[in-house]
Amino acid sequence: MLHASPRHGAPPTSDLGTGEIRVPLALYDLDEHQADVSLVLSRTEAGLLHASLDRLLSGRRLTAGGVQ
Repeated sequence: MLHASPRHGAPPTSDLGTGEIRVPLALYDLDEHQADVSLVLSRTEAGLLHASLDRLLSGRRLTAGGVQ
């Protein structure tokens, strides 16, 4: 099963013209590198992802219905 990790040494970037946020990722099958890809998000999508990660990192549970 493939999983993704942030690509080491490759910081996220933004395009001021389109507003896109690009997050460089490395895809792995177990521990074997398979490919490099970019997660491309709109500014709105990036903001929603940031808010979700912030809730998870703060210890609050995130469910389909909201925060618990």
